[in-house]
Amino acid sequence: QVQLVESGGGLVQAGGSLRLSCAASGRTFGSYAMGWFRQAPGKEREFVAAISWSGGITYYADSIKGRFTISRDAARNTVYLQMASLKSQDTANYYCAADLRPPAVMAGTRDYEPDYWGQGTQVTVSS
Repeated sequence: QVQLVESGGGLVQAGGSLRLSCAASGRTFGSYAMGWFRQAPGKEREFVAAISWSGGITYYADSIKGRFTISRDAARNTVYLQMASLKSQDTANYYCAADLRPPAVMAGTRDYEPDYWGQGTQVTVSS
């Protein structure tokens, strides 16, 4: 069993930065690919970024490429999403996901459902 707890969301001005964290419990955290998804009001959930269990492979949505960076710290059982140059369209509830399948599955699967979801953290970007 893996539990995921996100933090780091908040209100930020356009052009600003935030770092989201997703702390995982469970001894097998290192076996899971991790990812971030987001859902804005009235919109479908969308893929943001994913990282392999080793940290060596990453995937990014085109809409955030070059602005967001996903990373993981095995010692802290934590995955991060560093967000820069934030735009109003980045406003959403951001969710962490864990999956034993490869990160390519997170990036490329329609109606994706991971092994585990976090509860989400709200990011609001004011223009």
